[in-house]
Amino acid sequence: QVQLVESGGDLVQTGGSLRLSCTASINIFEFNRMGWFRQAPGGQRELVATMNVGGRTNYADSVKDRFAISRDGSKKTVYLQMNNLKPEDTAVYYCKAEILTRVYWGQGTQVTVSS
Repeated sequence: QVQLVESGGDLVQTGGSLRLSCTASINIFEFNRMGWFRQAPGGQRELVATMNVGGRTNYADSVKDRFAISRDGSKKTVYLQMNNLKPEDTAVYYCKAEILTRVYWGQGTQVTVSS
């Protein structure tokens, strides 16, 4: 069974940085695509950043130039480096992975940015 475990969420001040990790139970190169989504209180889950198996990345406009997605196959882990955090980045961040039509989600990690 595929499992995704996120970590790294925390309370940080505006302008601060965090790095989120998503560790998979299988070789991450078996996934067609992995990425990060977030959901703020009362809001819908939205895309933050994705990376496909070939390494191509995609970012939400709101995080371009501030966030970076990366991966380490030896650790079965995908990262989200978040810099210059803003209060509007406050949300639960979820890791998502896809194998063809199968979609897997992690349990989420809370990021709170104080003003």
